[in-house]
Amino acid sequence: MLLELRDVAVNYGQVSALRHLSMSVPDGAIVTIIGGNGAGKTTTLRAMSGLAKLATGEILFEGERIDTLPADRIVARGIAHVPEGRRIFPDMTVEENLRTGAFLRRDKAGVESDLDKVYHRFPRLKERRTQRAQTMSGGEQQMLAIGRALMARPKLLLMDEPSMGLAPVIVEEIARIIEEINADGVPVVLVEQNAGLALDLASHAYVLETGNLALEGPAHELHDNEHVRAAYLGI
Repeated sequence: MLLELRDVAVNYGQVSALRHLSMSVPDGAIVTIIGGNGAGKTTTLRAMSGLAKLATGEILFEGERIDTLPADRIVARGIAHVPEGRRIFPDMTVEENLRTGAFLRRDKAGVESDLDKVYHRFPRLKERRTQRAQTMSGGEQQMLAIGRALMARPKLLLMDEPSMGLAPVIVEEIARIIEEINADGVPVVLVEQNAGLALDLASHAYVLETGNLALEGPAHELHDNEHVRAAYLGI
């Protein structure tokens, strides 16, 4: 198993954000986490990437415990995080943003090769490589955030609400990009408010409700689950 959460709890002060969460991510898979606002989805990703301290439990990556490591060491181990809201550097150029994703790497030739690959995957970023990031559209900024994460050459990609605030045609393009990244061998943990999109993309799904694991199973089975259909798919 590539990534495992075992009995994980996270608190923010006196507020319990996650309770006794156990989940796993197989190598090569797209795993999604769905749920309403405040369910603990973003906190789960933050715990995986070392941005949220565990109250209890442990997280293993490639069989070794990582929850005791600082975030930069977790990135160095191979986990890249595309955060909610993109969090690009607005006053930096597109290329400067992309290069920040490789800040821990020392393989100069590899970095240049991966930059070319990002530009091949996202031609619009290549066209705008000298443009300040804040001047781009929301969809282009999301592509930039994904491209920046890919510059870390991740073994696992965490994505938090990649479709948020985007037009339907751009959402379809982001979905295609996620599938292509996974087809290239990068496993993905996907957090999405658009539950229908998430369940269509994923092989396995977890449903969180107020910090607790409510359901889990193959994504196609949860898509047909009456509770999921009523609560998250509007059916």
